[in-house]
Amino acid sequence: MLTVHHLNNSRSQRVLWLLEELGLDYELKCYQRDPVTMLAPPELRKVHPLGKSPVIRDDNVTLAETGAIVEYIVDTYAKGRLAPARESPEYIRFLYWLHYAEGSAMPPLLFKLIFDRIAATPVPFFVKPVVSAIVSRTRTAFIDPQLKLHLDYLETELGSRQWFVGDDFTAADIQLSFPLEAAAARGGLNGSRPGLYSFLARIHARPAYRRAQERGGKYDLRN
Repeated sequence: MLTVHHLNNSRSQRVLWLLEELGLDYELKCYQRDPVTMLAPPELRKVHPLGKSPVIRDDNVTLAETGAIVEYIVDTYAKGRLAPARESPEYIRFLYWLHYAEGSAMPPLLFKLIFDRIAATPVPFFVKPVVSAIVSRTRTAFIDPQLKLHLDYLETELGSRQWFVGDDFTAADIQLSFPLEAAAARGGLNGSRPGLYSFLARIHARPAYRRAQERGGKYDLRN
């Protein structure tokens, strides 16, 4: 049986959702972030040297990185579900979105989270103007333009479709959920991009998404 090492408020929520969509049995081992640092607990390093989540174990396979995990589960257990046929034109688009989510969409959101925390961290009064200037310049020159670039791109690519790869819901939509939910929580995604906003409403209505939340616990990406 698959074992998922799951960290609250993390990318591993997508792995639970994928498994629920496929109706697979799995063992869930839950870990909680440090309430001050928001980092994963040291116990996760016993599972994987980087001490991050998600990590899955499947017999003699231990695998980290959400994209790799999703691809492994789809290839091993999905039996043709949640992915287009390999010989179809849509498969290349599927692979692209599967890895775009972490490789391109997440970095500017991560930068925004880091710089927002820097801005909120107390510093000596004589340093504060320098810190504030660096944060403001970085947001204006890099973070905000990058967020707009990616959200505009995603809105255009989704277009009038319901799902990113084609007419059918796939694991790529599951993979894209995390950056889009993070963008809605703290990256400027709102009703001004109706395609993406409707996409979020559709995934939140899926029974498997709700079951994954029930098993994985509270899910709040605002912090």
